[in-house]
Amino acid sequence: METLITNGIRISVDPQFEPQHSNPLHAKFLFSYHITIENLSEYPVQLMARHWHIFDSIGIKREVIGDGVIGQQPILEPRQVHEYSSWCPLTTGIGKMYGHYKMQRLDNDYTFEVEIPSFDLIAPIQLN
Repeated sequence: METLITNGIRISVDPQFEPQHSNPLHAKFLFSYHITIENLSEYPVQLMARHWHIFDSIGIKREVIGDGVIGQQPILEPRQVHEYSSWCPLTTGIGKMYGHYKMQRLDNDYTFEVEIPSFDLIAPIQLN
């Protein structure tokens, strides 16, 4: 698990290889990841947008930019936690992801970025 605190928001990421949804013979490797967002600040915030950088081991880079996460723009009160899971397909068994969330303080509408820690995506068959 990778964890990073930025601007009073803690982001933890736990990635997993999904062998039941992967087919290495056809260059299909599916990874899931579970994200925990904790508001350690003293003010309510809302997650407005996400920006992901996704890399595979042959140098292909993708970016994913969009509103919220999994169709939601959750509000986190002080000390509140929001969790969600999502997935990422790769054409190789090794990759990496990192990014940031755009957050907004609800008490004054100030927007700021929260870093998502870099995490590795490694299919266990790549380690043999």
